Amino acid sequence: MALRRALHFVFKVGDRTKTAMFYRDVLGMKILRHEEFEEGCKATCNGPYDGKWSKTMVGFGPEDDHFVAELTYNYGVGEYQLGNDFLGVTVQSSQAVSNAKRLGWPLTEVGEALYLTQAPGGYPFYLVDKEQPPTDPVQKVCLGVSDLQRSIHYWTTLLGMNVMENNEEKKTVLMGFTDTQCKLELRENSGTIDHGTAFGRIAFSCPREQLTDLEALIKKENQKILTPLVSLDTPGKATVEVVILADPDGHEICFVGDEAFRQLSTVDPNGSKLLDKVGVAAILSSIDEICYWIVTVPLPFLLLNLSFRPWLKIKATSGLPNTTDRKLLRETNRATPLSVCDMRPLWCFNDASINFIWVARKSF
Repeated sequence: MALRRALHFVFKVGDRTKTAMFYRDVLGMKILRHEEFEEGCKATCNGPYDGKWSKTMVGFGPEDDHFVAELTYNYGVGEYQLGNDFLGVTVQSSQAVSNAKRLGWPLTEVGEALYLTQAPGGYPFYLVDKEQPPTDPVQKVCLGVSDLQRSIHYWTTLLGMNVMENNEEKKTVLMGFTDTQCKLELRENSGTIDHGTAFGRIAFSCPREQLTDLEALIKKENQKILTPLVSLDTPGKATVEVVILADPDGHEICFVGDEAFRQLSTVDPNGSKLLDKVGVAAILSSIDEICYWIVTVPLPFLLLNLSFRPWLKIKATSGLPNTTDRKLLRETNRATPLSVCDMRPLWCFNDASINFIWVARKSF
């Protein structure tokens, strides 16, 4: 099944801002595209939620030749319960390890040149402290299963994957469609698999004409189809066809027609800006203030001016709308602490600057 390829893993995220920081500033990934939706996905891409949601694709390179993460954010849902189904993503990048140490992101050394960290929400990531490979730094995704032999049969015989490694002692198997793609590792757990509410979905592509044959095969084998073949629309972008399956342990699997997906997954150069824009809007809609300003602070300047008041005085001469407001904020800050005039870190960027949201509260 060389024509099939691994695409992405879907994560539900409760804190979109902090999650984006992890993927951009710790792992070193890029925002590939960002999309907003007014209602739930017909294929439950965002989980069992009917309201407004967003999708952000992040990765080390274009989706055509990189395995990426799909971050789904459901407005109004702040957290999800983890199960024992998702066991981690392995990324080979000494730069990611260096970034985590520099930013103070928690790291635990679990082996030789191997560190464990967590994305916001508790999702485990394993960082291999070696130079990034010339292909994709994302090496594998690991899922827990209750019966390894049953799972091997499903993923190889029905879905067409190849076994790359089989470790009977550790009760793990490594599979993939080709050697150059991100691999899927299955690890046998004792007991049943609990998906919690944070359960994700792994996605693959195949030629469009294989979708109907795959669906028919799954039906013939009396395996579960969560969403029969359906077309999914994205505003202003290509329509794709997908079928959503579930393996014997309930892991969700998406197969999408490759031709249309390549059109949909084209990198959007404005993706990062779109994400930042909606992030700001979401924060502003959730706070009760009468005025605000968004300012960008060069990182070297911030490090040299760690005190809030000198920073405020300097920015007040160049970053605020008018003289009256500048004077008001300066005087208020001298009289009262941050409970009235509040500088909030909003985002860390890769261009050596930090965005802040600066708000003035009604308690003046």
